[in-house]
Formats: sequence, C-alpha cells, structure tokens
Amino acid sequence: QVQLVESGGGLVQAGGSLILSCAASGRTFSSYAMGWFRQAPGKEREFVIAIKWSGGRIYYADSVKSRFTISRDNAKNTVLLQMNSLKPEDAAVYYCAAGSVWPLKETYEIDYWGQGTQVTVSS
Repeated sequence: QVQLVESGGGLVQAGGSLILSCAASGRTFSSYAMGWFRQAPGKEREFVIAIKWSGGRIYYADSVKSRFTISRDNAKNTVLLQMNSLKPEDAAVYYCAAGSVWPLKETYEIDYWGQGTQVTVSS
C-alpha cells in the first residue's frame, strides 16, 4: 500500500509559475516511475508529465512541453512538478501518480493516485 499526498496548488495569474509537490509514503519508489495527471471540469483525466524514479528520463505531454518539468528526490520520496508560463487551460485538479509502466501516460497504467490539488489560472 502506498500513499501519495500532493500540495502546492493554488491561484496563479496566466503567465506565472507554480510548483506542486508529491510526497510518497508506505514503501520505497526507487524503481517506480512517478508522474502527474490533471483533470479539468467536464474532461477526462489526462497525462501531463512523468519521470523514471531512478533513471531520470522525462516524458511530456505535448501541451506542456517547454513549460513544465518534473524532478524527484528519492531520498525524500518526493516529486516536484514545476509549472511555468501557465495558461488558463492548465487549470485543473492535478494528481500525483505512481506506477511500474513507462512512460506512465495512461490512467490504466497507474497503480497509485494522490488525492489531487487544485490549480487555478486567472486570465
């Protein structure tokens, strides 16, 4: 059993930046991929970005390339989502995710989900 807890959501002006954090507990994720999904009202949950927990390889959704990045600290079992140049269409509930499939870009590939944190982007 694994628990993922997101934090750092909030309100940001379009063009601004925000950093989301995901803290994992319950087991070590040294060999797991970690990622972020998001879900806006009326839309399906969609892939945002993922990172191999031990390998450092990053996979991006086209919509966030050049704007978002992801980093990890295995010693602390934490993952960060660094969001820059935010757009109104980035507004959503963001979910931390963990799994053993790379690039972890489909919801059915996820083994564990966080509770989500709201990101609101004003225009």
